[in-house]
Amino acid sequence: MDKLLIRGGKPLHGEVLISGAKNAALPELCACLLTGEPVTLLNVPRLQDVSTMLKLIRNMGVSADRTEAGVVSVNAGALTSPQAPYELVKTMRASVLALGPLLARFGEAKVSLPGGCAIGSRPVDQHIKGLTAMGAEIVVEHGYILAKLPQGWTRLKGARIATDMVTVTGTENLMMAACLAEGETILENAAQEPEITDLAEMLIKMGARIEGHGTRRILIQGVEKLYGCTHQVVADRIEAGTFLCAVAATGGEALLRHGRIDHLEAVVEKLRDAGATVTPVEGGIQIKSQGRLKAQSFRTTEYPGFPTDMQAQFMALNCISHGTALVTETIFENRFMHVNEMVRLGANIQIDGKVSVVEGVEKLSGATVMATDLRASASLVIAGLVAEGDTVVDRIYHLDRGYDQMEAKLRGLGADIERMK
Repeated sequence: MDKLLIRGGKPLHGEVLISGAKNAALPELCACLLTGEPVTLLNVPRLQDVSTMLKLIRNMGVSADRTEAGVVSVNAGALTSPQAPYELVKTMRASVLALGPLLARFGEAKVSLPGGCAIGSRPVDQHIKGLTAMGAEIVVEHGYILAKLPQGWTRLKGARIATDMVTVTGTENLMMAACLAEGETILENAAQEPEITDLAEMLIKMGARIEGHGTRRILIQGVEKLYGCTHQVVADRIEAGTFLCAVAATGGEALLRHGRIDHLEAVVEKLRDAGATVTPVEGGIQIKSQGRLKAQSFRTTEYPGFPTDMQAQFMALNCISHGTALVTETIFENRFMHVNEMVRLGANIQIDGKVSVVEGVEKLSGATVMATDLRASASLVIAGLVAEGDTVVDRIYHLDRGYDQMEAKLRGLGADIERMK
C-alpha cells in the first residue's frame, strides 16, 4: 500500500495545472449511456474513480478508450448488459449514476447499492423516489436496485419531483433520466453545483432540452433520442481549493491555471479574511500568502455555500493560524475523522458534536498519520507540508481516488514529497 513521505517547512511557489473535475467526469461518463452514438470527453482526470467507472461501463459492453492526454472516447451503441454489479460498485458511490440513464434508454436497470468513502449516510432513496414519480417500478433486494418500466411503456413519463433534501447525485440521476422521458419534468430543490451545470451543458450538446440548471428549479423537456457530442470537463474546484489552502498554509505564491474563482467564492472569501491575497487572472487564480494567517470560522452548506469537500483542508490551515475557529459540519455526520490524525501532528482541536473547535498553534510536528477518506487525505498532506520534520501519510489510495498526481504537482511547486511503495 502506497504512502507519502513529506518533509515539511517549504513554501510553495510556481504554477500548477488544475485537472478536470472528478464530480463532473463521473456523471458525464454515465451520460454517455443515454446514446448509441460516439461521445468524446476532454480534460478527464487520471483518477482511480474514473478508472473504476470506465471498468463499470465496459462491463456492460460499452466501448471506452482513454488516452494519456485526458481524452476518453465512449460508444454505448453495443451495450449488452444494463447492470452495475457489486464487485465494481462497492468502491465508488457515484456508480449509482448509471441507474437513471440505463432505465431511461433501455427500460430496465440493475444497479448495486453504492459504496465509497466512510463519511456518513448517503441514501439513494431520493433517486428511487424521483424515478418512481416518473413511472418506474423499483424494488430493492439482495443489495441491488431493480428498476423497470411498467408493462407496455416504452419511456419514462415527465413529472414534478421535489426531493426531500438537496442531493447532487440525485439531481444528476433524475436530470439524465428526464432527458429521454415523455413530456416535461420539473426538478424542485435541485442542487446547484457547477458540476451539475457542466453535465447539463453536455446533455444539451447531445440534444437534450434543459433550462434552469445552476438554480433550485430545473426544467427538462424530454426528447425521443440523444446524439453524440464532444465535451470538455470543467476544472475541479475542489482540487483548486485544496491547492489554495496548501499555498496559504505554507506561506507561498502560486498561479492555479484553469482554476475558476467564481466556483469557489465561499472558500476564497474565507482565505481573504484570513489574510491571503487571492485574485482572478486570465486563465486561472493567483494566490499569495505571507506569515501566519488568522483562523476563520465557517459552516459547511450546499453550494454556493462553503463546500463540505473543503472542510478538512481549510481546517488544516486553521490549525497553524492565529486565533480560534469554530468549524461546523452540516452535511455528513462522520466528516471529522481527520481530526485525531491532525492532533497526532500537534494540532489543538476539540470536537463537540457537529462542531470542531480549532485553536491555532505556532507549529506542527511531523508524524505518521493515516488517511480515512478522500478529503481527509488532502488535509493531512497540507498539514505535513507545514509540519517540522518528516510526515508519513498512510493509505493514500483514498487520495488517488480524487486527485490527479497530487504529489507530482506539489513537487512542481517546490514541495519535498515522495511516494513510497
